[in-house]
Amino acid sequence: MLPADPRTLGATVTDGGTNFAVWSNAADAVELCLFNEVNGALVETRFAMSHRNGPIWHGYLAGVRPGQRYGYRVYGPWSPEHGVRFNDAKLLIDPYTHLLVGDLSYVAEIYGHVAIDGTGAGDLSLRDDRDSAGFTPYSVVTDHRVREVHRPLIPWAKTVIYEAHVQGLTAKNLAIAEHERGTYKALGHASTIAHLKSLGVTALELLPIATSLTEPAIYARGRKNYWGYNSIAFSAPHSAYASSDDPITELQWSIDQLHNAGIEVILDVVYNHTAEGGVGGPTLSYKGIDNKAYYRHDGRGNYVDVTGCGNTFAASNPHSVRHIIDSLRWWTEVIGVDGFRFDLATALYTSQSAFNSSLMTAIESDSVLRNFKMIAEPWDVTRYSLGDFPHPWREWNDVYRDSVRQFWLGDLERGFGEGVSDIANSISGSSSIFYYRGPTSSINFIAAHDGFTLHDMVTYNEKNNAANSENNADGSDSNRSWNLGVEGESDNNEIQATRHQIKKSMLATLLLSSGVPMLNMGDEVSRTQGGSNNAYSLPLEFTDESEASFHGGWALPWDLTPEAADILATVQTLSNIRRTYLADAASEFFTGIVDQGTKRKDIAWFSLGGREMSDTHWADEEKRSITVLVEADPVRGLLLLMNSSTSETVFTLPDQQWGETFRCIFDASQDVLTYEPMIAAPGSKISVPKHTTQVWLVSRTRQ
Repeated sequence: MLPADPRTLGATVTDGGTNFAVWSNAADAVELCLFNEVNGALVETRFAMSHRNGPIWHGYLAGVRPGQRYGYRVYGPWSPEHGVRFNDAKLLIDPYTHLLVGDLSYVAEIYGHVAIDGTGAGDLSLRDDRDSAGFTPYSVVTDHRVREVHRPLIPWAKTVIYEAHVQGLTAKNLAIAEHERGTYKALGHASTIAHLKSLGVTALELLPIATSLTEPAIYARGRKNYWGYNSIAFSAPHSAYASSDDPITELQWSIDQLHNAGIEVILDVVYNHTAEGGVGGPTLSYKGIDNKAYYRHDGRGNYVDVTGCGNTFAASNPHSVRHIIDSLRWWTEVIGVDGFRFDLATALYTSQSAFNSSLMTAIESDSVLRNFKMIAEPWDVTRYSLGDFPHPWREWNDVYRDSVRQFWLGDLERGFGEGVSDIANSISGSSSIFYYRGPTSSINFIAAHDGFTLHDMVTYNEKNNAANSENNADGSDSNRSWNLGVEGESDNNEIQATRHQIKKSMLATLLLSSGVPMLNMGDEVSRTQGGSNNAYSLPLEFTDESEASFHGGWALPWDLTPEAADILATVQTLSNIRRTYLADAASEFFTGIVDQGTKRKDIAWFSLGGREMSDTHWADEEKRSITVLVEADPVRGLLLLMNSSTSETVFTLPDQQWGETFRCIFDASQDVLTYEPMIAAPGSKISVPKHTTQVWLVSRTRQ
């Protein structure tokens, strides 16, 4: 091989051939392996990468064009007790590849150590010399370059996020051609976009789409990893989600369609660990290229595992920072996405704070990336750091989630015992957490892919994860849910109606809180997972029986029941209210200070008697109602009456200082499509049904 340009890692197509470059600091030698079909069989041709610039091994091959399958073999010592696991018998995936073809075979040959079966059980100290080629995916040379992307550029204050799975979002949408359902292509379909637009969604956040693999132990149980939080190639779109053999172009097209409709795309990215698992996991890429450099170790050859997935990527090391930055730039500049949600973000740094993280610093310093939306999941298995991330980062706010659930679903038998201070703080933007960064630092959610759906949190007290074949030991035992006395679905009309009201009230809380709301896929149509709060796996092959065991909840139901249609109309109505009256008013923290011109506050809290709440009211731990008025503009306000108690409660509207006319524009106890707004005068007594939120538009003719 001729020398290549070592400045660009991966496979880079030129006019006459392809440059190949891979980073390995401790390797003794590296071979590039090309695979071509000869008489119906793949034949391997090896080329020594004899050119080296420090840790970068590189070479140029004339005539190699896009579509060429390849991999690496890396030579070096086998010393697992020191974290060194070189094994040239194992074909390795290029960390920079943008396309993989072929499936992983769960056989003993994929392991660097001597394994006795596809789970990796065996002698971890002995090196295995069986060739893994043919059992692992192949990297593929591609030539997709930086392109012009026309982005909606939605400000955070007007952002509404919808978290969804590529397959689950459209798999049951009969308006889409069958071969395109559940694919990248379907994301750009007119019906998909129309649904998102009707919800007021401005950003589609996709669960991981980087190529992922099912863990061997899960595969052995007859399951597959559905969510995809097990990446093996950070910058390669998962081919199983494509309707064609060109997932990159297909994904670019759909993102362009979403952009044209004013919808941004955010990717959930998993840079904290890889699919190579623990020391007993397969050798597929990083583990064989330079195990000690790419993963965090304890000094005795064991992985430091703060992810709960067997390994932790050494994201603070300079070469890893470069690798992640290059990946993020590829997704933004080539694919065209608008932001990222970082899974287990605290696992990406070893410093005490994200402020001192080399990766966070690199992102903040990058002239391209710093302009995109960045969201952190601010915890991992060992560390919790909500509120610790620097601007411009936003964070998943689980304190918001828990406070909303506690207010609406608190333990009725043993007493709530938390009052309304927490829910008030959450509604007004979580200033106690993000006091110096503004309310849009908070990504507000009440449900996400991980945990109960909105429907299930009012239907189940206990998790039902038996389908994962882990003896129901997986998933959280703390759900802050309430089944209203009946575990699971109920034929009781009163229970059904109450559950319905609570769901609508919780959606009202989410969509009318200060901060950035995030909807969980299907909560707008009461999707159920049958009580599973860890629905990450699915059967390897679906049958009617296996799908029924999961209530079909892995996919968005497009055929709606009357109850689901009302929930959908609820989200549409509330999203419109937010967009019209709240987005601008809640872009900064409320002050609670009296304006000397209007003599009103930008936010005010009232007791049931219609007067501003006193310290005594705030200290009342048994209080189950709250009234909040937000100043939308000098002539309009938005008033929320929230009754989470088990009985009808009488609220007194504020006096004429706060508004001259009060009109109820949403009532969680009423059918949205047939509801006729109430009009009331200042100081009126309003009976609010149990478990109900009412939203009132406050109008004034004078300032």
